[in-house]
Amino acid sequence: MKVKNSEFTISAVKESQYPKDGLPQIVLVGKSNVGKSSFINTLINRKNLARTSSAPGKTRLINFYKIYGATELNKKSEDVEVENSTNNLQDTNFYFVDLPGYGYSKMSQKEQIEVGRFIEDYFKKKNKEITLVIFLVDIRHNPTEDDKLMYDYIIKQNIPCIVIANKADKIAKTKVDDEVQKIQQYLNPLHDLHFLPFSSERKIYTEQAWSEIEKYL
Repeated sequence: MKVKNSEFTISAVKESQYPKDGLPQIVLVGKSNVGKSSFINTLINRKNLARTSSAPGKTRLINFYKIYGATELNKKSEDVEVENSTNNLQDTNFYFVDLPGYGYSKMSQKEQIEVGRFIEDYFKKKNKEITLVIFLVDIRHNPTEDDKLMYDYIIKQNIPCIVIANKADKIAKTKVDDEVQKIQQYLNPLHDLHFLPFSSERKIYTEQAWSEIEKYL
């Protein structure tokens, strides 16, 4: 993916505020402080486009970020020669949608219910535009019960999903693959979803993440 431009579009609290241009939406779901904003910023190579909350667990907004990108065209025939890389690109515009984080330890039960309502309402109202859900977990820890509940909910939506084991820079590189496999075995023992490591510090994972995302654009 070649990101040509990106912009914050809106922080929405209700359906009437959601973008209505019909572009694909790549949805990010995860616990508070799992690093969804940093994931977006790293992928698009910008420091502060995606907003972080100064009060974890308090955000009740759905943030839309419009990405103006270009992807490589598949070569349709051996007789077609590509003159240069620029001619072999097609515009691919879409949204990253950052849903409210869940599972913050200081959130009351009422607040947890409110976050769940926000997420459920969005999935019901924008199901047609959602082309992929990116579910982020912390590679350092076993998925929590909240993670498992959210994962099961996403799977029931019958929407393509990949799982990102974030914060890989917090553990030794030699342990990354093993920890990803442990998370996959817990959440998805059938191994029919892609589980990928990621780190905003270690840029080596960025290309792999984009490669998976592009499949759904």
